[in-house]
Amino acid sequence: MLIEVKNIIDKIKTEISSLKEKLSYEPKLVSLVVEPDESTKSYLNSQKRNAKKYGINLEIIESSDLIDDLRKYNEDDSTDAIFVARPLKKGFTELDIAQYINPEKDVEGVSLYNIGSMFYEKELFVPCTADAVVKIIEDTTDVKGKNIVILGRSTTVGKPAALMLQRHGRDATVTVTHTKTKNLKEIAKSADILVAAIGKANFVDRTFVRNGMIVIDVGINVVDGMIVGDVDKGVSEICQLTPVPGGVGSVTTAILMRNVFRAAINKKGDL
Repeated sequence: MLIEVKNIIDKIKTEISSLKEKLSYEPKLVSLVVEPDESTKSYLNSQKRNAKKYGINLEIIESSDLIDDLRKYNEDDSTDAIFVARPLKKGFTELDIAQYINPEKDVEGVSLYNIGSMFYEKELFVPCTADAVVKIIEDTTDVKGKNIVILGRSTTVGKPAALMLQRHGRDATVTVTHTKTKNLKEIAKSADILVAAIGKANFVDRTFVRNGMIVIDVGINVVDGMIVGDVDKGVSEICQLTPVPGGVGSVTTAILMRNVFRAAINKKGDL
């Protein structure tokens, strides 16, 4: 069975409408991109459509020096929010963004300050995809006491999702696995909820799951011109599974747009 995420997106839209009422202008989002490939260009086109839909002034900047541009837009009063497109090029790393982006404009929740705040259970800006994973799980089941296994330890999904799911009030028991994990299938099968965030098309098949599990598919992969997840679609015949596309990615986009409004309101001191 496929998990429906429309209810979650509708709730985020309602929050955006409430935030809009506190603003007298369109908030500005600057998206920085270095040497964009075709997939990045495609994503940015999607970002344009969503910015227009939600009433956000989006400016896409092709950056020749990411660090200098981060410093520039950190200090630009007319810029409410900053996004950095992936994949990164020219030797830049995720740590560069974490160190140099202004936490108050960091709508992806990747700055050292925002990651540190999340560690202490403050969640104003957290990694959007991890936030989407948590929201979908909470909308699908009572997470308290659940055994959750996450496939992948990335700084944007695996690690932050694990922290958020363990926080007081959610109280899940979380296992994070990676490429060196032994007995991966056995560990995955032991879960109440499985989160697949490894970037390998159709990697998770029925041998990783058991009947009735909740499976959250974070993967976005292109196979023969089609977008597919990390989880084989056949898993939906015995588990609750998020669709790809139309699942985690759709919620992530709505969260990013909401965070732009949060950043603008926070700048005014009204959040």
